[in-house]
Amino acid sequence: MTIPVLRRTTVLLTLLYALSILLANLTLNQFIPLPVFGLLSVGTIFFAAVFTLRDRIHREGGLRAVYLAIAAALIVNTVAALLTGTPWRFIGASFLAILVGELADTAVYQRLIQKSWWTRVLTSNAVSVPLDSVIFTLLAFWGDMSTRDILQIIFADILAKYAIAALFALRVRHAARAAAP
Repeated sequence: MTIPVLRRTTVLLTLLYALSILLANLTLNQFIPLPVFGLLSVGTIFFAAVFTLRDRIHREGGLRAVYLAIAAALIVNTVAALLTGTPWRFIGASFLAILVGELADTAVYQRLIQKSWWTRVLTSNAVSVPLDSVIFTLLAFWGDMSTRDILQIIFADILAKYAIAALFALRVRHAARAAAP
């Protein structure tokens, strides 16, 4: 069995990916109330970058690099959560939501590999963003928060993740077009 050699860009993207998840997890139970309806977890602001970073890892390093990045992020974040005394329900919720959401996103992205990058990103995010938000929020906060608050968190998280991921994707797309000859 050969060990894959990852390019520097893939390694850097993987580090940013794991760091984004770590920052999201460190701020997951701090909320910003939205004007009409919604409680936005500060962690969502960091986590929104995860979807586009993972798609970039996929494009730069392929499927194996994505699986390695997901595994690295899960390990780093679980260890960090244990070291910081994060409650077990947050550790479990984060681990499961990342695992399910990221693998679902990767599967959709891979299935659309022949389509444009923009199509792959939008379609895979359409699946993974709600999955991640619903799984994490229900597991982390059910029983500790009201149903209304949970619905507000899910709503705000999905809205923010889509908006931030779209901005990230637009930036990446713009940079790619500017670099093209």
